[in-house]
Amino acid sequence: MFLREFARDPLRTAAVAPSSAALAAAMVEPVAPGAVVVELGPGTGAFTRALRGRSPARHLAVELNPRWAALLAQRHPDVDVAVADARTLPALLAERGITRVDAVVSGLPWVAWADGTLLPVVADALSPTGVLTQFAYSATRWAPPARRQLAALRERFAEVSTTPVVWWNLPPAVVHRAGTPRRA
Repeated sequence: MFLREFARDPLRTAAVAPSSAALAAAMVEPVAPGAVVVELGPGTGAFTRALRGRSPARHLAVELNPRWAALLAQRHPDVDVAVADARTLPALLAERGITRVDAVVSGLPWVAWADGTLLPVVADALSPTGVLTQFAYSATRWAPPARRQLAALRERFAEVSTTPVVWWNLPPAVVHRAGTPRRA
């Protein structure tokens, strides 16, 4: 299924295989039990499974692909799955009465962040101590789009760190962790 969705729309899917359990563990490591979590671009649910093990108080998964959203809702009936663009996050949170988000875990590709409109939406949704995690493939993290994304994280967050390479992923990846959002 993953490969078929990549073939249909490689810019939105941006990967040929789901993320590994090792990458998922690195992505959700900063999520505390009882947190209010938003997952952007959950795809087939690699990060969703790892997040369920962190026992969040609330878990909203925002997936643009309706086929993956349906699969995710079927696999994880305890997760609130919204078929929506991540840029509509403020409305999605308001509809659910969510006033604070402790963590945003993003499986979105670079293209979702490229126009600069999504990062402010995400940063503004986070609590003052909130954290955003976003992965980047190790081999391409030096490419101009990846460098621009990392620079944007550093502009919008007071604390940005990058994990060592997660070799047990196809392809190997790193996780950017951005905390303490700066308000616009």
